[in-house]
Amino acid sequence: MTKTFTKDEIVEKAQEIAKMIAETEEVEFFKQAELQVNENPKIQQLISQIKLAQKEAVNLEHYAKAEALKKAEVKIDALQDELDEIPLVKEFKQSQMEVNGLLQLVATTISNTVTDEIIKSTGGDVLKGTTTKKS
Repeated sequence: MTKTFTKDEIVEKAQEIAKMIAETEEVEFFKQAELQVNENPKIQQLISQIKLAQKEAVNLEHYAKAEALKKAEVKIDALQDELDEIPLVKEFKQSQMEVNGLLQLVATTISNTVTDEIIKSTGGDVLKGTTTKKS
C-alpha cells in the first residue's frame, strides 16, 4: 500500500526544494550580479532616466500627443539599448534567465512526474499518455 501525503507535508517538501534552489550556483551568481547592478551609479542613472521617460510617455499618450510620444519612445529605446550593452547588465540578465530556467525545469519535472504517476496508478500507458488500459 502506498503512503498518502497531506498538503502540509507537500508544502514542507516544496519549501525544502526552494531552499535548495536558493543555494545553487545559479542563484548565488544572480544575487551577486543584482548587488553589483544595484550599486553601479551608471546603471542606476540609466534606470532612473528610463523610468522618467516612461512616465513622460504615459502622460503624452494620455494627452494624445502622438508625435511627442513617438520621440519619447525612441528615447526610451535608446536608453534601454545603452543599458543592455553594459556587460554587467548582460551578465545579470543571463543569470536571471538561468534561474528562471531552473525554476521552470523543477516545475515541469514535478508536473510530468505527477502525470506519469497518475497514469501508472490507473493502469494506463505512460508512453501513450492514457489513464486506462485499452483492450
